Amino acid sequence: MTSVTRSELTGDYVLDPAHTQIGFVARHAMVTKVRGAFNKFEGTAHLDGENPANSTVRVSIQADSIDTRNEQRDGHLRTNDFLDAPNHPQITFVSTSVRQVENDRYEVTGDLTIKGVSKSLTIPFEFQGAVMDPMNNFRVGLEGSVTINRKEFGLTWNAALEGGGVLVGEKVVLEFEISAVRQSS
Repeated sequence: MTSVTRSELTGDYVLDPAHTQIGFVARHAMVTKVRGAFNKFEGTAHLDGENPANSTVRVSIQADSIDTRNEQRDGHLRTNDFLDAPNHPQITFVSTSVRQVENDRYEVTGDLTIKGVSKSLTIPFEFQGAVMDPMNNFRVGLEGSVTINRKEFGLTWNAALEGGGVLVGEKVVLEFEISAVRQSS
């Protein structure tokens, strides 16, 4: 990784879907976790290296691209019991503020909309670096995660377990491994 100045980071970026992962982790049957990801999404960002508060982010995820490596479960997650992908095809995040909290740590606050319900949340991100890749693209990397309560977004389906508890946990950890490429001016 090469060292870059803050001003060199400034510009408009797009997410690189081949090198970005938007994933999640949810508790299953009280004792294990299910991991998954969304395979289709697009995102843009304007980064202001000198004044991060002027930065913005927009992400749109195809709800029906959910992938937990189990087609039956994925099919259920696409129904009205969960994401209702036919009626709410997009999950979106639009930033409302960006704050630098440490040298390489940022908090991105914005509106997350799932199944037609919007909630404000703050996602902590760690800047992983910037580099000119072999294809002569200026690329930045960020990683972050945040926990949400799925019921706050209308994802309330569940099933009681015979021994007590429920099949699907309320808390879902959203995980972001971002690779974004600066666009030519």
